[in-house]
Amino acid sequence: MKRRPNYLAGLGSLVWLFLIGLPLYVMLAATLQDRSDYSSNGPLAFPKHLTLHNYTQDFSNGFGHFFLNTLVVTIAVVAIVLLVVPPLAYAIVRSQGRITTGVFRLFLLGLAIPAQAVIVPMFYVISKAGLYDNLIGVILPTAAFSLPVCALILTGVMREISPELYEAMAMDGATPWRVFFQLVVPLSKSGLSTIVVFSALQAWNGFLFPLVLTQSDSSKVITLGLFNFQTEHGIDIPGLLAAVVLSMLPIFIVYLFARRALVQGLMGVGGK
Repeated sequence: MKRRPNYLAGLGSLVWLFLIGLPLYVMLAATLQDRSDYSSNGPLAFPKHLTLHNYTQDFSNGFGHFFLNTLVVTIAVVAIVLLVVPPLAYAIVRSQGRITTGVFRLFLLGLAIPAQAVIVPMFYVISKAGLYDNLIGVILPTAAFSLPVCALILTGVMREISPELYEAMAMDGATPWRVFFQLVVPLSKSGLSTIVVFSALQAWNGFLFPLVLTQSDSSKVITLGLFNFQTEHGIDIPGLLAAVVLSMLPIFIVYLFARRALVQGLMGVGGK
């Protein structure tokens, strides 16, 4: 049978593409022109004189230091998540004890507690621990608030692993740690990719904890460093948008390589 073209769906796709593409065009076009040209031509005008001055100026204004701080926080948060969540999820799936179940319920309770509700006691604890205005003081609470979702995702992925595979490994005399490293981890790659991307996003885009728990420029991350483009005389919009583009690139690259595993992990089919 001859299929009829769906003109309504095509029109809707074009409208959606326009709504998505217009902000991206405005952002990229602004980064390739001077501040004076942007002010005179407006945000929708195509740059007459292309320049990379905004990108180079960002690094001269300290963007490289903010980028490095954010990278350290992100790597540390991801490392903590990968160190804690996979063994925890494996214990939850394979153990039916009350302690394990209670720990899992405690993690799920963390999903209902927003960071804004505990920011004041968090500030008190971090200050008393001597970690205020320190990247460690940002890393620990960021990782703590990433653990509940990551544990939930990876537990769902590990539940999809067939029990027969566990029995086959047990018949071969494999220890629980050998089963974990040789069976569970390889079959949970999609879930691991999901929690890596999720925790990296939480750390890279974090704003509340760096805002409250840091003060000096030496501990600033990208989300706070963007405020440097706002002065008493106005906002350097091209420079600000150039910094936004630079801050987007690492997470965008990570997503490009992990997008398939990310979708599978969120669907809970990582074990199949």
